[in-house]
Amino acid sequence: MNPSDLIGPSSSLGSPAPYWFLVFFKILGFVLHIIPMSLWYAGIILALLVRWKGGENGRIWSGRLMKQMPLLVALGVNFGIVPLLFTQVSYYQVFYPATILMAWFWLSVILLLTLAYYGVYIYAYGLKEGNSGLTPFRQAAAWIAAIFFIVIGFLFSNAFSLMTNLGGWPALAEKTGEAGAVLGTALNTGDSTLWARWLMMFGLALTTTGAYAYVDAGVFGRKESEKYRLWAGGFALKIYTLGAVWFALFGSWYVFGTWQEEVKATMFAMPLGILTVLTAVSPGLVWFCLWFFRKSVSKRAAFFVALTQLVVLSLNAVSRQIVQNLELGKFLDVTAEPVKMQLSPIVLFLLLFVFGIGVVVWMVRKVIAVETRPAAG
Repeated sequence: MNPSDLIGPSSSLGSPAPYWFLVFFKILGFVLHIIPMSLWYAGIILALLVRWKGGENGRIWSGRLMKQMPLLVALGVNFGIVPLLFTQVSYYQVFYPATILMAWFWLSVILLLTLAYYGVYIYAYGLKEGNSGLTPFRQAAAWIAAIFFIVIGFLFSNAFSLMTNLGGWPALAEKTGEAGAVLGTALNTGDSTLWARWLMMFGLALTTTGAYAYVDAGVFGRKESEKYRLWAGGFALKIYTLGAVWFALFGSWYVFGTWQEEVKATMFAMPLGILTVLTAVSPGLVWFCLWFFRKSVSKRAAFFVALTQLVVLSLNAVSRQIVQNLELGKFLDVTAEPVKMQLSPIVLFLLLFVFGIGVVVWMVRKVIAVETRPAAG
């Protein structure tokens, strides 16, 4: 079976917008999504471990993050709609076949996400009642939520690695099919790209969690004691160091152990070689900021940490998009889709997107205002 025969047919409707428009919002949406996503992907399990073994300041940090978690999950899910939407529009010929091959696992994400969201709420409400509110049931709900979010990350990595592993489709279709029909039970576990990418993204999530620990102390935690905020600066550096080392190890495996020779040749040649190097070393800039500001947690320093981490995530998103196109290049040119502009949905999307960003900015400003307001009395 030729893998190209399994690619979805080109739509007679064409592309509703130029490729640059679709890929810009795919990357932008992914960056906005990955910030809160990282905090529930790696942050929840870290918060639970720190509450268990992290002492008084660790319990404060854990409680702060978990109280914010219902909002962070909501933001991550809603921002995640954007890159998923533009993936379906611009990469539909490979996205749908890949997710059909793993259909039951893909559909299970809805159930897993719903249960994980409930678990986060159950635990967060328990925190409002103090230590007595963290009953064994509520603690178990949080641990289950943490595990489910990690599983969801694994399933998404499956879908997007399978989307570019066209060479493996025939074997998976034959292995998990019956009488010519696939049963939707395939997973891309035989592809080393899946494991390297999934583990590398967990390391990147750890770096974001470390950076956010500093930002939270410097911006949202102004009412906490100076002792806690000084602890948070050192803690953020430790977590970021762990994440950066993890990212470097599994990122090296991803690049040198799973990239095809054609991809390596392109990504290490000029001018893309500059992007590849910047993507690899950019966490070092955030690490330096955290080290430099570790004993002086302030709003201004938090701004630099947040901005540099945003650059790290953006470089990774752009690099991954280029690699994705290179991996698909031998089977499909996604940029060659004929464009048949559909202005009304584009305008509606832009209006709603700007409005949504405005609402999020307004919410964050309100939270900052409350956190920095002098105590009454």
